[in-house]
Amino acid sequence: SIATDAIDRLHSTAESHHRIMLVEIMGHKAGWLALTAGLAGGADVILIPEIPYSIEVVAEALVDRERKGKGFSIVAVAEGALPCDPPDDDKKSKKKDDGPSWDGDHPVSELLAMEIEKRTDIDTRVTVLGHLQRGGTPTAFDRQLATRLGTAAMDYLLDGKTGVLVAAKGEEAVAVPLDDVAGKTRTVPLDHPLVKSARAVGTCLGDE
Repeated sequence: SIATDAIDRLHSTAESHHRIMLVEIMGHKAGWLALTAGLAGGADVILIPEIPYSIEVVAEALVDRERKGKGFSIVAVAEGALPCDPPDDDKKSKKKDDGPSWDGDHPVSELLAMEIEKRTDIDTRVTVLGHLQRGGTPTAFDRQLATRLGTAAMDYLLDGKTGVLVAAKGEEAVAVPLDDVAGKTRTVPLDHPLVKSARAVGTCLGDE
């Protein structure tokens, strides 16, 4: 919700100043936040770690929007999304364990913004949400979910059931063995309905 609100707020600045606004959203290895917030906020380009993107494809999509009279664009990018075609200099300087950056020194969003501006000749600005996404007032859904899972956890404890994660499954709270979830990352499947919806509404995912 916070990431979506940030994208909503950036629309007016992007439109009034005819800019490309790039919003970096949390998501080092999984793109759920960028994908869902990007779709909800109407981002024109969404880049996630599961889909290596082409900088050239992204630039062409943004230029195409300008040709069609759309003088601004919003790019939602997960912090761990990486290009499949970084510039040659960045390929040479990237270090193995530097994380999601091309040269181990700059955030991907800053380097991507520079490349976009260079290739499109459109003023491009970056907003990094960072840990702002973690704070804020819980929604009504957050509160009822916490109560539902908390009471279910107490019921499991009273029944002597431990070593489990209490999870929401539909309208139920279910016990999932910790061995089934600990140390595992749930990434976005390439055929997930959200990915299909993004493509269906013309959102550029950087790969085609």
